[in-house]
Amino acid sequence: MKKNKVGNTPMDAGLKFLTAKARTVREMEDHLDSLNYGEYEVYQVVERLKELGYLDDAKYAADFVSTRLAARPVSRRKLREQLYTHKLSKGLIDAAMEQVTDETEWAGARTVAEKFARQFSALEPEERKLRTMRRLVGRGFEYEASRAALEAVFGDAEGLSACIGEDDDED
Repeated sequence: MKKNKVGNTPMDAGLKFLTAKARTVREMEDHLDSLNYGEYEVYQVVERLKELGYLDDAKYAADFVSTRLAARPVSRRKLREQLYTHKLSKGLIDAAMEQVTDETEWAGARTVAEKFARQFSALEPEERKLRTMRRLVGRGFEYEASRAALEAVFGDAEGLSACIGEDDDED
């Protein structure tokens, strides 16, 4: 394999790129391409990294979803958007998203609602609820999951439809 100006081989550059965090095949290809390595060299490095188990898009997608749900719950829609930004195929994204059930979605919404209800505890009750609703909407939770979370935390979901734009008659 040829070396670039700095004296690194394409494999060195690929391994260095992987030291910070896991990457997708496409992210690796784009990175090596940005370093002006040839198409054949990029292909060789990517194939070797796959053989070694350092690049595995299916594992990356599944791990991303699991980690994301545990660390900072977001909706299915947001997760799907985040996976697309990592340049994964629709098939891999669909497979990884199978682990997000309705129960997972609803539990995530409730976790978010509980967190922000605590965080906004110094506010007036209606303002506290409104800000919590906005956080749920901001994380992309669907109406039903948001409603259930608000009812669990506040006892009702009054005002949610106005917050997500379903009821534009209210000011």
